[in-house]
Amino acid sequence: MTDGVLPDDREWMRRALALAPRGWGRTAPNPMVGCVIVRDGTVVGEGWHTEYGQPHAEVEALARAGDAARGGTAYVTLEPCAHFGKTPPCTQALAAAGVARVVFAAADPNPRAAGGAQVLREMGIDAVGPVDEQAVRDLDPVFFHAHSAEGARRPFVALKLALSLDARIADRDRRSVWITGDAARAETHRLRAGFDAVAVGIGTALADDPRLTARGDVAPRIPPTRVVFDGAMRLPLESKLVRTARETPVLVMGDERASTDAMRALEAAGVTVDLAGRGIERALVSLREAGIRSMFVEGGAGIASALLRAGMVDRLYLFYAPVFLGPEALSPFAGIDSPPIDAAPRWRHVGTDAFGADTLVTLARE
Repeated sequence: MTDGVLPDDREWMRRALALAPRGWGRTAPNPMVGCVIVRDGTVVGEGWHTEYGQPHAEVEALARAGDAARGGTAYVTLEPCAHFGKTPPCTQALAAAGVARVVFAAADPNPRAAGGAQVLREMGIDAVGPVDEQAVRDLDPVFFHAHSAEGARRPFVALKLALSLDARIADRDRRSVWITGDAARAETHRLRAGFDAVAVGIGTALADDPRLTARGDVAPRIPPTRVVFDGAMRLPLESKLVRTARETPVLVMGDERASTDAMRALEAAGVTVDLAGRGIERALVSLREAGIRSMFVEGGAGIASALLRAGMVDRLYLFYAPVFLGPEALSPFAGIDSPPIDAAPRWRHVGTDAFGADTLVTLARE
């Protein structure tokens, strides 16, 4: 319900929404949450969920507000929890601080934590919301996906592509290194930190010999598992991924083409092997069963087109570099279907950002 929304509520909620992403890479499987406490038109406390197992955003904001929270309004991006988990219920903390009103942007999709708004109302606190659910879903889509029927079957899949202006990922000689600049690559490392797994196809693993680690300003609480879609188990033992498998997990998704000797050699080097079988759908189901809730896929063309063709991409991160590579260059979209325009899947714009000379366009699956 959104009855009771006041003129300034959305402005203060935007401030809370800006705080929430500061928990990127540190809060999963909990959500990222921001909270702002306002009394008499002045911010008296603010906070965000800093890390899984640590105090929630409301508790952080209340600690900063102190006695000034009494009689104020708490703006929270997610409905305050009403259950005992790693920490006590936020509903109790808000009530104990004497907050008179709580405005929340989105209802909590986790059935164990939901119901906080009703608990607040029963304690005599005016609870208003949800007032901007789409903004919260765009902020933390992995959390909402994990608590959906689809999320119980497969991970949330984000596909990142570094593209030329004519949508090519490698030149005509199949060289793809450094299409985008330093700022875009730094953002890619930050994005990696927010996912359970970072994945590539075997073609990219062979061509680029990547490490697939998050080496940016954000240190993930748990380093993402490196995943390689490699049906025949061709990943070289001397590759950077295999040589570092005992430091950061590597999971190779294979099928019946894999030789026993190749599997044994990879396992002896510390790599986990999963013979999920042919088909991207089977692989995703197996990954979810292994506990991977979210996956950041970085190509190449084969895995990108397979995921798009199967309708399994939930978010697109498209980095465009200001360069044309021409019709003979490699397209990641060549293998997808060609439906009539009125039947083509549509994507919703989430954001556009500049990173040096490059442009990131973020899209969500409708």
